[in-house]
Amino acid sequence: MLHYRTIWISDTHLGAREAKAEYLLDFFTNCNADTIYLVGDILDLWKLRSWYWPESCNRLVQLMVERARLGTRVVYIPGNHDERLRDFIGCHFSGIEIQQQAIHQGADGRRHLVLHGDEFDCVVMHNKWLAHLGDKGYEALLRLSHWFNQIRRRLGFPYWSLSLYIKQRVKEAVNYIGNFEQAVVDAAERHGVQGIVCGHIHHAAIRTIAGVDYHNCGDWVESCTALVEEANGAIQVIDWTQESGELLERAARQGERRPEVLQPAAA
Repeated sequence: MLHYRTIWISDTHLGAREAKAEYLLDFFTNCNADTIYLVGDILDLWKLRSWYWPESCNRLVQLMVERARLGTRVVYIPGNHDERLRDFIGCHFSGIEIQQQAIHQGADGRRHLVLHGDEFDCVVMHNKWLAHLGDKGYEALLRLSHWFNQIRRRLGFPYWSLSLYIKQRVKEAVNYIGNFEQAVVDAAERHGVQGIVCGHIHHAAIRTIAGVDYHNCGDWVESCTALVEEANGAIQVIDWTQESGELLERAARQGERRPEVLQPAAA
């Protein structure tokens, strides 16, 4: 099993049909950490009317509870899709802490503010009806991506996110990501920390902006990405569908048994 000092994931949207729960279960079956941060939108409570909860979701919940019971610190920071859990800030459920935000101190001594990020999204905060409308359009784009990948799969091609490709090339979306990143970095400066870890925009990234280390977990809808901290404090993005085989082979060469890996395929 791959072991890290810290794992951060966000935007898994469990309960939505678009969620890649099987890939996430594969990730946590093969990866553990001293601390796991669940950085918002883990549950998609906006989808209660069309709730989709396969056995893989049950197994994920059980796995998190088991990890907490065995000594892993598990911190759940609600986002906008699971904002109802903000009513339970400060509570513990089966060893899992519910927090509004957290300060994480890395092995290198650098302090990072950890939060979901919807706090800096003016559309979500002040125009929720517009956010829900945008969510419907996003669903349509994900469905298009799904059928696109069904065709690719039949032709023998691997999974490739059409929705992510389009989003990264639409000028308004690119500008939005840039504005969001700057707003989050400004918050880090106000908190007097050296870095920030967030989610919300489904765009995994690590970069330095105005001297602040910006980290975004990405998502488990369009992609399958997580942030991990090594023992020396170095933080990196893992794209599980692209890198799992290489990472586990490396662990095997170091004397560990190579677990079975879920192969990339269409969602």
